[in-house]
Amino acid sequence: MTRLTARFWVDAYLARLRLQDIPAFVVAHGDDTAGAILVKLNTLDGQASAYMREFDLVSDTRHWAVLAEGGEDAVDAAIARQRRFDPDLWVVEVEDRQGRHLLDMPGLSD
Repeated sequence: MTRLTARFWVDAYLARLRLQDIPAFVVAHGDDTAGAILVKLNTLDGQASAYMREFDLVSDTRHWAVLAEGGEDAVDAAIARQRRFDPDLWVVEVEDRQGRHLLDMPGLSD
């Protein structure tokens, strides 16, 4: 299976969010080709969640898993730790009071 470049995926994700009037922006620009992508969902009430793509060896599938959730400061600290570990990491912040991130939508979930 051919994998999309990180840059292409991020651009497509931002476009999908814009179509739903969900504000989002790139907080950290990772490697254009192979950088991992982290999505932070900020619900604008002091709470947040961070999602990273994981690969399940048993089912041979990829899925979005929660890296951290809770207070925004704690989630930001978890993201900072990830960035120290992986300087090629993309971080996309989504701001939505309803908690929409679209990661469960077809084309984004797999």
